[in-house]
Amino acid sequence: MAKSFKTPPPHPTQSADYVPARADWLIDQNWESYSSEDHQIWAKLYEDMLQKLPGRSSKLFQAGIERLQLDATQIPNFVNLSARLKKFTGFEVVAVPGLIPDLVFFEHLANRRFPAGCEIRQLNGLDFQEYPDVFHDIFGHVALLAFDEIADFMEACGKAAVLAHKKGMLEYVARLYWFIIEVGLILEDGNIVSIGAAINSSEKELNFALKGASPNRIQFDLERVMRTDFWIYDLQSSYFVLDDIKQLKEVLTVDWDSVMIKLERAPIIELGAVIDADRVISFGDGSYHAEYFAGEEITLAL
Repeated sequence: MAKSFKTPPPHPTQSADYVPARADWLIDQNWESYSSEDHQIWAKLYEDMLQKLPGRSSKLFQAGIERLQLDATQIPNFVNLSARLKKFTGFEVVAVPGLIPDLVFFEHLANRRFPAGCEIRQLNGLDFQEYPDVFHDIFGHVALLAFDEIADFMEACGKAAVLAHKKGMLEYVARLYWFIIEVGLILEDGNIVSIGAAINSSEKELNFALKGASPNRIQFDLERVMRTDFWIYDLQSSYFVLDDIKQLKEVLTVDWDSVMIKLERAPIIELGAVIDADRVISFGDGSYHAEYFAGEEITLAL
């Protein structure tokens, strides 16, 4: 979905020459094929993260877990989960084979369908997963989709991305989605907590995003976020912090044509950069990424 510093790691289940059976990339979840070990991994992840999130993730996220009555013992069946989710926001969960093309993904969001992968991570990758898996997609994302504030924002991102694609600017909306829905932070009761699915489904990123010395934490600004490059295969060099959930409602009223015209004229902001207009909450020392890319020739892969 984004420009990257280096060649991404190979997808664990999807070959480079994969051809979807359907144009919308939808597949059957095939829930009956999950093994007892798959369900045990889900149960361990669920228990571990649920213990670590109080006081560190948004109260809205934790309320969503309860609202949807997610099963702590086994991977949810998407059909049954969708039936519950639709009652709250009209969204449904649809199965896809891992990562799908950006435009297809956002077209689904525009129609209140959330594409979720079916595979679950293995025991040697419980604390962080380079690619989204069923735990990330369901535990991390769907809990928040039970509330209109997030569901409406997701649909708006989908519709904005479809329009932006016609201008050759889809990646700008992808950045907004990434920095809020995947790795967003928010102020609650004077504390910075997580609202992003990638953070809420990963112990490693939860610790890094909230307490790590390396990343910058910057107050959310729509155009700043949409200009900012990102890296989807590892931890972030900057995180953006919403003042409150009402900021997402403000985005719904944006004149996207005007915003896109302004963005076309503005330079992209590189990973980890801080600009003069930023309202910085905390400066990072950049140590994680300096070590991560040590000895590599760092270039952006277009």
